[in-house]
Parts: sequence; structure tokens; C-alpha cells
Amino acid sequence: MQADTQLTQDNVLERKCLTASEDMLLAGLVGRGIQRSRTPEMHMAEASAHGIRSVYKIIDFDVFSGREPDLAEILSAAEMTGFNGLNVTYPFKIQVVPLLDQLSANAKAVGSVNTVVFRDGRRYGHNTDLWGFAESFRRGMEGAARRKVLLIGAGGAGVAVAHALADLGIENLLVFDIDPIRAARLVAQLKINRPATTTEVVDHLDAGTVSGLDGIVNATPIGMAKAPGSAFPAELLDQAMWVADIVYFPLETQLLKDARKIGCRILPGSGMAIFQASRSFELLTDRPADPERLKTTFDNFVEPGGT
Repeated sequence: MQADTQLTQDNVLERKCLTASEDMLLAGLVGRGIQRSRTPEMHMAEASAHGIRSVYKIIDFDVFSGREPDLAEILSAAEMTGFNGLNVTYPFKIQVVPLLDQLSANAKAVGSVNTVVFRDGRRYGHNTDLWGFAESFRRGMEGAARRKVLLIGAGGAGVAVAHALADLGIENLLVFDIDPIRAARLVAQLKINRPATTTEVVDHLDAGTVSGLDGIVNATPIGMAKAPGSAFPAELLDQAMWVADIVYFPLETQLLKDARKIGCRILPGSGMAIFQASRSFELLTDRPADPERLKTTFDNFVEPGGT
């Protein structure tokens, strides 16, 4: 797969010119509405398994009191205080790009970053979402039809998922976003980066648009605890479709509940979260992560409040 090749090349480059801290992981997750994220626990448990001390902080812009810092200030503060790097999530995956010194092949191709590594006075941007979604799909959706798929969301996560879907062999990819300009930009990008996949923008979701779909992927934050609801009308679902979501808190979004109720094959966001974390941990520490161990941590996570 193209994504795997690019990630391997990125990792070789990192190892040739950079050295990771041998005994400490200091990192954080930057985003909005992320208090229920399982990323910190996965990274800290994996670090412990490697004998590495770790501190992993949630940097949630939704809970700052007083003046809210901007993203550039957060990066500078983390870099100056010795962080190995940062994971970046909604809504900063595209916004962070101009604040970095160098992008990996994957990050450059998709224009979106979810892992920032601080090394030798430079900021390196990576995208592990692409491989994370692709690997989750390969393991969880074996044999799924791939002729015609609808992607909902063309933001920072959506661009990575779109490229992953193309690498997975989707023949015809429809892209919907509430911002049609953003959807058109992603389609234009895919025509250059993944020309073997036919891509087109859809400007509304109705029975005609979804006719003949094999699958649907939600790559928006709709369905998160802070943004409840579904990005796709339940009445348009058909049991012949498979349905995937990248949201994992809650584990079963409204979209997945609706799909499961009528018998659709479903793919939760947990797989993407685990596999992207596996690649991210390796970039931050220069040590291979164990996806099964990460999954155990993910599954045993107790959400804030004990739920």
C-alpha cells in the first residue's frame, strides 16, 4: 500500500537524522472537547511497557479559563519546556501545518498533521490518521464492497481518511461537507494525489445521492459527546451499506446506533484511534508500539466521572 510505503520512508528518515529521548516521554494532545480522549492513557501505558517514564497532558481549548492562547503559543510553550511532541486533533490538524518546519510525505500529501515531533530545534509534522484508518478498515471490514462510498467531512481528519479510502481501493468516492468549497478542494487534491479513484463533490444528502452506495464514512466531529447527533439522516440508511465512524467518544455514535439497528455492518472509530496512536508513539519515542497492548488499554479505559 502507498500509505505504508510512505510511513516506512518517514520512519527511516527520522531514525537517520534524529534521536529520541531514551527514558522520558513528555507529550500532549491539543484540541477541543477532548476530555474523554483515550490517547493519553494509551501512550502512557505503552511507555510504561517500554520502561519509559511518561507524562501526557490533555490541552483542551474548550476548558481554558481567562484568555485563550492561540495554537502557536501552545506549540512554543511545549517546545520550550522539553516536550517530545504533541498529538493534534479537531479542529487544528490543518491550522497547525504552517507552524511547522518540515512535513512527512503523508502529511505533505494530505495537508493535515496529527503528530508533531520536536527534535533538534525543529518541528516535524506527520499524519498517522491515514494509516490508522486504513489499517482499521483492513482488519475490521474485510470483504466489504468498495465500488461507491460516501465520505462526510473534508476537514483535517477527512482529508486523511479520503486518501486512505483511495489506497484501500475505493473506485468512486463521493465527498460531502457543509462547506462545499472545502469539499471541492479535497476532491481536487485527490485527483492529483490519487488519480485512480474517481472523486466528486455532492452538495446535499438525499435518496438520489445515496442510491447505490456500498458504504458511508463519517469524518466529522458530529457524534462526539460535545457535538451529539448524526452526520447522516437515519432514514437514508440501507442495511446493504456498511457504515464507519472516526468518532470514538462515545464508542457507539448515533450514526452507528442507527446503522446497527437496521442491520448494517459497522466500523467504530476505536480502530483508527488505536492504530494512529501506534504510529504516533513510534514517532515520538523511536520505539515500536504494540497495537494489541494499546487496544487493551483502550478497552479498559474508565471515562472521567466513572462511566
